Amino acid sequence: MRMDWTEIGRRLRPRRVAHAHCDIPCGIYDPHAAEIAAETVEKMVSLINELGPDDDTPAWHNSFTRYIAVKEQHAELLKREVLIIWGDYFKPPHLERFPQIHETVWNLVKLASANKVSVDAAAAAELRVKTKEFADLFGESKK
Repeated sequence: MRMDWTEIGRRLRPRRVAHAHCDIPCGIYDPHAAEIAAETVEKMVSLINELGPDDDTPAWHNSFTRYIAVKEQHAELLKREVLIIWGDYFKPPHLERFPQIHETVWNLVKLASANKVSVDAAAAAELRVKTKEFADLFGESKK
């Protein structure tokens, strides 16, 4: 019996796909990806503002669309990374040392969402600063 590539692909495709950060307690947590994401959001806002007014050319529309897409993807990535650290890494002893962690994360995630729906240089700069504060708090928690 001879199979074509479509049939071979169908038979080899996994029946279930799993997505996870690390539900195995690997202990590898790092806010660096969130910091890079915040820097990317800030850079995309800067690039959008540097584009100038819409000149109705394909090049302008292409750049604008790409900058917006990357800004939104990285704001979402930041939220995901911060929420993973908050939900999986921080434990009750951390809360005793850092009682502000819940409010810090809540405000940071809200700020990331605000950056998704706006092109505001001040909000993007604040996102970078607040993400750094979260990273510093995380670093302190490891001591």
